[in-house]
Amino acid sequence: MQIRDLPYSDPGDPDVRSGPRFLFWLGRSQLGGQVKSLCWGLLHHCAIAGLPLAVGLAVQAVIDRSGRDLALAGVLLVVLGVFIALGDTMLHRTAVTNWITAAARVQQLLARRTAELGSALTRRVAAGEVVAVSTGDVEKIGWFVEALSRFLAAATALVLICVGLVLYLPSLGVLVAVATPVLALAVLPLLPRATRRADLQREKAGRATELASDTVAGLRVLRGIGGEELFLGRYRRASQEVREAAVRSARMWAVISAIQVFLPGVLLISLVWYGATLARDGRIDVGQLVTVYSAATLMLFPLRNVEEIAMAYSFSRPSAQRAVRVLSLRRTTRPPTEDGATPRGDLYDPVTGLMAPQGLFTAVVCGDPDEAGRLAERLGGHAEPDEASGPDDASAPVPSVLLGGVPLDELPLASARSAVLVQDKDPVLLSGTLRELLDVPSSGGVTAEDALAAARCGDVLDALAQASAETDGDPMNTRITERGRSLSGGQRQRLALARSLVTDPEALVLDEPTSAVDSHTEARVAAGIEQLRRGRTTVAFASSPLLLDLADRVVLLHGGTVAAVGTHRELLRGEPRYRAVVTRDTEAEAAAPAAHDGLTAVDGLRPGRAVEEIEETA
Repeated sequence: MQIRDLPYSDPGDPDVRSGPRFLFWLGRSQLGGQVKSLCWGLLHHCAIAGLPLAVGLAVQAVIDRSGRDLALAGVLLVVLGVFIALGDTMLHRTAVTNWITAAARVQQLLARRTAELGSALTRRVAAGEVVAVSTGDVEKIGWFVEALSRFLAAATALVLICVGLVLYLPSLGVLVAVATPVLALAVLPLLPRATRRADLQREKAGRATELASDTVAGLRVLRGIGGEELFLGRYRRASQEVREAAVRSARMWAVISAIQVFLPGVLLISLVWYGATLARDGRIDVGQLVTVYSAATLMLFPLRNVEEIAMAYSFSRPSAQRAVRVLSLRRTTRPPTEDGATPRGDLYDPVTGLMAPQGLFTAVVCGDPDEAGRLAERLGGHAEPDEASGPDDASAPVPSVLLGGVPLDELPLASARSAVLVQDKDPVLLSGTLRELLDVPSSGGVTAEDALAAARCGDVLDALAQASAETDGDPMNTRITERGRSLSGGQRQRLALARSLVTDPEALVLDEPTSAVDSHTEARVAAGIEQLRRGRTTVAFASSPLLLDLADRVVLLHGGTVAAVGTHRELLRGEPRYRAVVTRDTEAEAAAPAAHDGLTAVDGLRPGRAVEEIEETA
């Protein structure tokens, strides 16, 4: 796999039993790249290891006054220099390719899992952790994969050098061969402590980042209540904790680096002292001493790869564990039994008994927002494994939602997504132009203009057209900032609604689609939804009388099951629990069946509601 061939057509099925197993699977999946990097690394290190032999031959040729041997040594040095340059260049090229392709593989795996789970992912794993895994952790995992082949090349070169020195000059070669494993393994006892300190530093840094993000997001509120200094003091303390943890971690790695310098120095001093004694006694030649000393000196270069692989593994192992925590999540599915065709018919949830008839606009009223959110996710095929089961049977599967009698869990993911679309209560707008925002997979039955009109986005389009002079007055070409931060909450909500309407799914589930707009706009948006989706299955979770009065049928959920079904006006007259939720009555008011005047009892509106709201619902 080359960088130009990315992305992978299939990133594979990872081993998510543990972080180390995932790293091993990742390295095995890129076996070709690892072998290439290993071969070029061997060429590079072996060419470097050959330099002492050429230098020793040159020194001995000068001592023996042999021009022929000196010329041979010179030619050997040139050849080795070419090999070193070629090996180093290609080693760097293949190693970086391994890094980038490994990181790309992990990112594709994360993207695939995110797309499969949808918003259910952030209910199981914090959104900040998902972002951390897909950015910083991916780089650390790629670093280990990249360093692995270079370490194997260095380790192989060390073995070959030691064997060669023992055969070339046993009296000094044995000393080098015995000392090399000690130098390589001396830092292993310190690695667990260094890893723990590094993990603590990352944990504290994550907390500080989360605190900073929360502070920035709530800066307007903090200024309103005068809490800037309070949160600034908290961030200062968190920042100091990060600094102290980083210093402690750096001290440990400094000790490891010092050992990597000190012990090889002791080896070289011992080697020179013992070798000089042998040369003085005439037991070895000066050229042989220079050769062995040069070889031992150059061995320090591949030994650095031992420290690097130790650091890479220490940093990548917790990163891989976090990646495994995300990749091990699965969408609740059953073995597929359908051909993948999009089914048609009623949308039915067997857990609550909710029935949304085909082609009708069904509104759902639930006093518990969390319960409503779980039901909305379940209608989209994102059922939690323990939602329907009791505490004694947490592993029992949740009965799948049925569309036209077909379980969504038995449909391929793409078919299930095209059949039922769920818009969350807090939808996210991606950065880009408005045209790109509305360029989503759809049936083609609803144009972007129709969807924007139904969502009553006229004022949003005017604002976008005025905000950018570079688009020649075309709001569709105006760029929307990240998460739509340049827009108000109501504008973001209506654009997200227009995006959902463009897709034109068989069944559309909206969770509080008008919660961020004023009453007048709410009535117009509700009418736009009803008109555009007429004849299509639509489910809206809401408690606004303006929207409920336009629904074909209204369902009241109480205690996790359907408690009542009817029209908005019928439920207001005959269902106190419904009236308590919709009109925000207290328990005492709800207990009095006729405590309100006729206007409130019929329309579900408090006396303080605006006149235009009354006219819309009358």
